[in-house]
Amino acid sequence: MNLDFMPSPLPEQPGLFIRDPYRFSDAMLVIPPLLVECLKCFDGLQTDLDLRAALVSLTGELEVGQMGRQLVETLSAAGFLEDAQYAEMQKARKREFAEAAVREATHAGSAYPADPGEMRETMGQWMDGGQTQAHGDPIAGDLVAGDRFAGDVFAIAAPHVSPQGGWQSYRAAYGMLRPEHKDRTFVILATSHYGEPETFGLTRKTFRTPLGEAPADTALVDWLAAHGGKGVQMEDYCHSFEHTVELQVIFLQHALGPGVKILPVLVGPFAHSIYQGGAPEDDDKVKAFFEALGELREREGDRLFWVMGVDMAHMGARYQDGFAAVAGEGKMQEVGARDQQRIARIKALDAGGFWDLVRQRQDDLKWCGSAPFYTFLKTAPKARGELLKYEQWNIDDHSVVSFAGMGFRKG
Repeated sequence: MNLDFMPSPLPEQPGLFIRDPYRFSDAMLVIPPLLVECLKCFDGLQTDLDLRAALVSLTGELEVGQMGRQLVETLSAAGFLEDAQYAEMQKARKREFAEAAVREATHAGSAYPADPGEMRETMGQWMDGGQTQAHGDPIAGDLVAGDRFAGDVFAIAAPHVSPQGGWQSYRAAYGMLRPEHKDRTFVILATSHYGEPETFGLTRKTFRTPLGEAPADTALVDWLAAHGGKGVQMEDYCHSFEHTVELQVIFLQHALGPGVKILPVLVGPFAHSIYQGGAPEDDDKVKAFFEALGELREREGDRLFWVMGVDMAHMGARYQDGFAAVAGEGKMQEVGARDQQRIARIKALDAGGFWDLVRQRQDDLKWCGSAPFYTFLKTAPKARGELLKYEQWNIDDHSVVSFAGMGFRKG
């Protein structure tokens, strides 16, 4: 069930497009429309005879044995069935990541340029405000001048949406950084889109990007792994392909140099709290990690700088809503107002009030950044937040993501 399914993007090859977001398999398949209905047979309960019966019904032919075998073999070879082939692919990829010393730039060449020279030029354009938007201009909130934060800013929140669409919010957040921040360790609390609920993924690996190598602060990673409890997943495989930390690293490197030191944490969703009630820390695994992270913050103090890699609402057709979403229009105006209510609780560092809003309607706004935000709010010192930029962006013609740039200072 961890495959991505979507309509084929190829007009000349209609059908259902399938890929593996975990990258256990690099295969990408388009299943022809006639055979899409047969995928219902691959549920672990039905047999080859059920598949034959479905093919006979769909084609009106009796000789469908070869067609059925070809479908099974194609799905298996791609690593899209839960069989021995898939198990071996999964084992090999996890072993390969665990043994690697460096976490390579997975999204170079797609989310941002792979060529170092082109990358530096593009980053300069994003940070100087010279880019144009895809899918139209976003709906944006007022930009608050950040100069008054100089000297006491200790945390920022930035998007993890494509920089092509979110560069204004990235610029607002990362524009808060100053040269004196360069020697700090940046604790990156980022959304884990594919990680297990109530877990925290760590890695000791250096992150390599076209701008250089950003080493992990291995001493702090090891301490957090030792004290963070059973919710910690060390060398979490999700780090190998997740974009939420990687995009923060490139902006940190652009602002402060390639060798910036990081403590990357992928925060899994707090699903039990959202769907069953109660606070996230009612789960013993979450509570233990919060306590360890809070102790680390108190011990290290100003040696740490906090970065959240977080998006907010996900609305529209792509996200299983029964309407086409347009940034700033129709239902997205109501979404914007509800986003602002949550942002107000974040600015006040009101963890309980923020989470009460998240739990409403079982988070029908689908804030993928809610768990990293809450983790920060539960472990941050007494502080005040500021909204620097709020945006809604049509990620496609019928779907919208909202996000923001924020800054936090002590006091």
